[in-house]
Amino acid sequence: MTPTTPSTPSTPSATDAECAALTRNLRRRGTLVLSVFAVIWAFAGASGLASSGAALAVEIIAVPLTAVAIVLAYRKSAAPSPRMASLPENWARAVGIVNVVEVAAVFAVIAASNAAGRPEFIPPAIALVVGLHFFPLARFYDQWQYRGTAVLLSVLAVVGFVLIAAGLSSESVRALVGLGSAVTLWASAYHVAVRG
Repeated sequence: MTPTTPSTPSTPSATDAECAALTRNLRRRGTLVLSVFAVIWAFAGASGLASSGAALAVEIIAVPLTAVAIVLAYRKSAAPSPRMASLPENWARAVGIVNVVEVAAVFAVIAASNAAGRPEFIPPAIALVVGLHFFPLARFYDQWQYRGTAVLLSVLAVVGFVLIAAGLSSESVRALVGLGSAVTLWASAYHVAVRG
């Protein structure tokens, strides 16, 4: 759990049981957060669908998809993570800073988009902010999967901006970015819940 360099031997700072418990708790918390934000993105994406029936179907499916991911992460019979998290020094403080910057950036892009009279930029701009914030989280949480999450969300954001420039309706862009972000976050949540 402690960072080492090639010239310094590893000095354990916690027992194996403590490391296993921390790894399990981070895995569970990660699944919970990813799943909750996936359902929020799903509802946002559903609001852009032309068919109210399709929107309702997405919303109905979103809730159990989220619940199952959380149950998988919190079940007592869950297999232990195949490896212990190797967390950098002051990782919790660093995560807090990344999350505060992310929230501030989300509010900034919403305010800037509205001030510019371009609210259609909000979904891809938020997806980009969220995607970028996963790059440092991958290191601070020692979860390589988050790099994939970061890349997919960032690509979705760029696609959203390109489609806006191409003249696609704001509703269609919201549906694409919202549902794509939801699927990306659910995939990450299930991977963390099942594989660790």
